[in-house]
Amino acid sequence: MKKIVEYRKLLNVDKTVALKDLKTIYRNAMKESHPDKFQGDAAGLQAAEEKSKGIIEAYHFLVSINGETIKQGLAEYNETIATATIKDYKYENIRLKIEFSNGSSYEYISVPKAIYIKMVNAESPSRFAKRHILNAFPYRKLSNQE
Repeated sequence: MKKIVEYRKLLNVDKTVALKDLKTIYRNAMKESHPDKFQGDAAGLQAAEEKSKGIIEAYHFLVSINGETIKQGLAEYNETIATATIKDYKYENIRLKIEFSNGSSYEYISVPKAIYIKMVNAESPSRFAKRHILNAFPYRKLSNQE
């Protein structure tokens, strides 16, 4: 959740921001700190490149967890967690990435390490994830290999 808060702070938005508004805010932020505005100023150019990379990363992340984006993919997500099995998973820095047998991958945010350890040690990690992770933590779609 810390990353989410940082991204929202960077773009100066709250969690209820609409996708349309987020896009406008992103474009305006990019206009202000676009590297092309700092040609001939090496220090300014480098700072602008760093800031624009952060803005791009924040925008893409916030779009992927936005309520409208989640709502658009909800039917597919529910189908995936109901019918596909967990093919692989990886835990890194309070983020659990799960790859499903249908080729979809999702990242679950702010999963405590204790929950992850319980999942790994469970008799059926898939069943544990369905009961305690898949609908309990914020998530975003990473990819779909189909």
